[in-house]
Amino acid sequence: HHRMFLEPQEEKRDLKALMVKRAKEICSCTPAKVKDCVFSLFPILQWLPKYKLKECLLGDLMSGVIVGVLLVPQSIAYSLLAGQEPIYGLYTSFFAGIIYSIFGTSHHISVGIFGALCLMVGQVVDREVQRAGYDLEATVSAHTDTVTQVNTTIVPLNQTSQILLCDKTCYAIKVGATMTFIAGVYQVAMGFFQVGFVSVYLSDSLLSGFVTGASFTILTSQAKYLLGLDIPRSSGVGSVITTWINIFRNIHKTNICDLITSFLCFLVLIPTKELNERFKSRLKAPIPIELAVVVAATLASHLGKLRETYGSSIAGEIPTGFLPPRPPEWNLIPNVALDAIPIAIIGFAITVSLSEMFAKKHGYTVRANQEMYAIGFCNIIPSFFHCFTTSAALAKTLVKESTGCRTQISGIVTSLLILIVLLVIAPLFYSLQKCVLAVITIVNLRGALRKFKDLPKMWHLSRVDTIIWIVTMASSALISTEIGLLVGVCFSMLCVIFRTQKPEAPLLGWVAESETYESLSAYKNLQTKPGVMVFRFEAPLYYINKECFKSTLYKQTGVNPAQVKAAKKKAAKRMLRHKEMGSGGNQTGISLELVSEPLGFHTIVIDCCAVQFLDTAGIRTLKEVCKDYKEIDVQVLLAQCNPSVRSSLIRGEFFKEGEDHLLFHSVHQAVDFA
Repeated sequence: HHRMFLEPQEEKRDLKALMVKRAKEICSCTPAKVKDCVFSLFPILQWLPKYKLKECLLGDLMSGVIVGVLLVPQSIAYSLLAGQEPIYGLYTSFFAGIIYSIFGTSHHISVGIFGALCLMVGQVVDREVQRAGYDLEATVSAHTDTVTQVNTTIVPLNQTSQILLCDKTCYAIKVGATMTFIAGVYQVAMGFFQVGFVSVYLSDSLLSGFVTGASFTILTSQAKYLLGLDIPRSSGVGSVITTWINIFRNIHKTNICDLITSFLCFLVLIPTKELNERFKSRLKAPIPIELAVVVAATLASHLGKLRETYGSSIAGEIPTGFLPPRPPEWNLIPNVALDAIPIAIIGFAITVSLSEMFAKKHGYTVRANQEMYAIGFCNIIPSFFHCFTTSAALAKTLVKESTGCRTQISGIVTSLLILIVLLVIAPLFYSLQKCVLAVITIVNLRGALRKFKDLPKMWHLSRVDTIIWIVTMASSALISTEIGLLVGVCFSMLCVIFRTQKPEAPLLGWVAESETYESLSAYKNLQTKPGVMVFRFEAPLYYINKECFKSTLYKQTGVNPAQVKAAKKKAAKRMLRHKEMGSGGNQTGISLELVSEPLGFHTIVIDCCAVQFLDTAGIRTLKEVCKDYKEIDVQVLLAQCNPSVRSSLIRGEFFKEGEDHLLFHSVHQAVDFA
């Protein structure tokens, strides 16, 4: 048989020349390059001049107004979740919409307040506010132990200067804005160093599980407002469980008026939202039920004097207009720098995955790196204007898309609508009960909690993904949001490793009248060549699965060379003993037969087409296997090694000099050779 011989390419070893060439490309500065750079940083310069008024304007206006109407009550509600005053939620939505329109490449996503991120910001804000010695009046009224009272006198002494300048709400937004600034810096740095690959480790099932887990925490943090309870917000590990324990301990203090209001709001909101979804195709725009509920509840609360009569907690003063910009609090940075990492990563992972999803659906492309810049600037710039963290939000993006959004103009329309509310209407929400805001937040979690319905379908599709979803969801709900995210990432990486630890490793048979070899366990009517076993290992061969490789090979071929050798030695010893004792010849004959019992094959061909790489342990394992089989007169041939495996074998001196023709390019060749 004539053998195929492939000549390898010369390796490109001239690193220096390559580096110089790259450096020249990067450092050259031509007018065209500058123009490209500016255009890619500000995509608005590309799409705005080409804007088609007739086709797009109506859809953009419609969707912008509708999302704005949705966003006003949500911004007020979610600022409660982030531990801030309602006005700051409106600021945040206003700035995010405008800045994303300038920097973003996705036409459809709505960037604004996102529940899970608000929750994470809120947890840090609470921690820092307590650390600074605010919030103690509340604790004194809650627990009247002498210890707390002693503490109140001690703690604020060194904080007096701060307290005079800045009350609790003002300190809270300082913490929120500083954190937002750091998260934005992280995101822009990720974009600059092209570290978009970090989001690759956050699979869809992981993100979905994380959002669902965070929804439980959001629901828990809002439950006290539904009942009108005043309990301190617990943070840290297991906060969900401690919060529920606190709620049930204080359930006798429930404010009946708040409870009834919450119940009525649920009765109106949930059915209407369901109708909105059921008749999505027939309705030109969804019914702006949240706004209607907020207006009605504000009027009811104002006219019925609910705060004065029943002591309901209300939104309170909402100032109009803008506050002068203020830089982040630099000395807070060390306290929140670590907390900003998960916020930055989640924010940009959700933004990138959503923008890619809608781009695919509508047939245009988005640049992941530019999306990172966009979301980074949506955090950096607003942090000077008393805002907190934003990212793309799925629910509002879906509304925006279904109401006819065509371009980023829609985001600008939304921002302008919020601006009107900021400047004119905001103070009218003075008497709005907090429980109404909590209801709005909770009703918006429907989508994330509905994922439980899809579990059977997901399980049918991929069990590993479902388990990752459940683990991430449970850990972010029960432990804490940040730890949940970390657990999810680590667990999904472990899943990948476990999959290569025990891979499939079938024996192969030959498809008649062809040169194809396939798994004997998967297909019928395959033929085998006498004396030759073909074995395929379907994973990279490295330190984790080297033992598995050996044991499966021995199991599939039915021959463990070490045992065969031991049996031979034993038999040889027995023969010697028999000779010395001079016993009958027939016994010697039998034991000789035992030893020379044929193995049934003389060659093993290992098909390496699925082995991506070898490490030192892998090379050593292959050497050992070859050596062990050689000692019992079985030769081992390797077929279909990819170039990286070939070079590993040659560097690891797997062959004697000039023997590398024993690496075959196809299983068929190797079998013929055998």
